[in-house]
Formats: sequence, structure tokens, C-alpha cells
Amino acid sequence: MNIMTLDGYRAKIEYDPEIDMFRGEILGLNGGADFYGKNPEELRREFKISLETFLSVCQEKGISPKKDFSGKFNLRISKELHQKISLEAASEGKSINQWVVETLTNSVAH
Repeated sequence: MNIMTLDGYRAKIEYDPEIDMFRGEILGLNGGADFYGKNPEELRREFKISLETFLSVCQEKGISPKKDFSGKFNLRISKELHQKISLEAASEGKSINQWVVETLTNSVAH
């Protein structure tokens, strides 16, 4: 997956062979915003226009542009993985939650 960043916002970039263009989708928004371009320069220009338009509409409507997250999510895993995580956490003197948070934080910090 290719990511493009503008003013702290990130967009996922994918090629759309049906229209022979690249499509960007701005991530983490309280709604949808996408843009298209044939090359990186066009993508950056269209990203900026799409983001500015989205932010303007949010401001007019008095809504937050970024999606709110509760900090909680459910995760379904196998019994075997649950056991391995539990043992790993216990061996480090941590709760499962603490161990998972640290592991995920290290994984996305790159």
C-alpha cells in the first residue's frame, strides 16, 4: 500500500486500471474524501484540493473533520494465540492488555 501525507493527513493511493489513473482516499476522516491523478504531481494537487474542500464543508456544518475513536475494539483470535499472548505477557510481568498495547504501539511506530 502506498501512503501520501499532506498537512498531517494520510491518503492511501491505489491504481485504478479501469480509468488508468491513481486514486487516493484520505484516511481517518469523519466522512469520505477521495481524489484522482495520473502522476504524483497531479495526486498531490488533487489531494490538497480534496482535503481543503472537505475541511471547508466540515467547518460550515460545524462537525469535526477527523473520525473519533473510543480507544476500544474487540478482537477475535484463536484459543492457541490467546494462550501464547497470555503466557508472553505473564512472562514479562504485564497484563494481556498492557502487552498488546505495547506490541501494537511498537508495530505502528515505524
